[in-house]
Amino acid sequence: MVAAFGAVLGLMNLFFYGSLARIPIGVAVTIEFIGPLVLATVLSHRRKDLLAVLGAAVGVVLISGIASTSWTDVDLAGLGLALAAGASWAAYIVLSSRTGARFAELDGLAIAMTIAALLVAPVGLVRGGSALWTPEALWRGAAIALLSSVLPYSLELIALRRLAAHVFGILLSAEPAVAALAGLIVLGQHLAAVQLVGMAFVVAASGLVLGSRTEPPPRTAVAETTNQ
Repeated sequence: MVAAFGAVLGLMNLFFYGSLARIPIGVAVTIEFIGPLVLATVLSHRRKDLLAVLGAAVGVVLISGIASTSWTDVDLAGLGLALAAGASWAAYIVLSSRTGARFAELDGLAIAMTIAALLVAPVGLVRGGSALWTPEALWRGAAIALLSSVLPYSLELIALRRLAAHVFGILLSAEPAVAALAGLIVLGQHLAAVQLVGMAFVVAASGLVLGSRTEPPPRTAVAETTNQ
């Protein structure tokens, strides 16, 4: 089980960072968010959640640019990678809860992350070669690992202990908007007005579905289960 969890964790990051090389981070995160949103809706069996997902689907169409841009100008590979990352995220949620039930504390997550690193490393070696071993590449890689994995999971665990699940779910739903803001400030990536409208659709749908949950929201499922 933990091996499958590690494989999904590795694929999720591989697909996500692959999409970032092709599309803006705000677009990538918004599309990726469809994975856990659909999973939460399937598990809830509530009609209003299904309507929320349909609204999120409209948002994805708007933010992807498919409806307003020629197919030749749409980066279908980038969108596909973001969708694959979202599907991997949904699988991650399911496997994380099962792994957490078998391992104490955060042991299961630590093992899974080690497996993920071993699986993804060959891809990096093939594409980057000896350039991966330069001091700059090493410190940048360590910083990304710390900021994208270690700190987020730790902070989410602390927050979940102090906030109600529905409050945390609403805060989590702001992720696409935060990613778009980070893309603008850090990377200078500008989104069109129609893309911002699409993002608003996804954020609203996520807030409706995740904000009404009585169980821990998707991103922190591993934190809850591994702390039992």
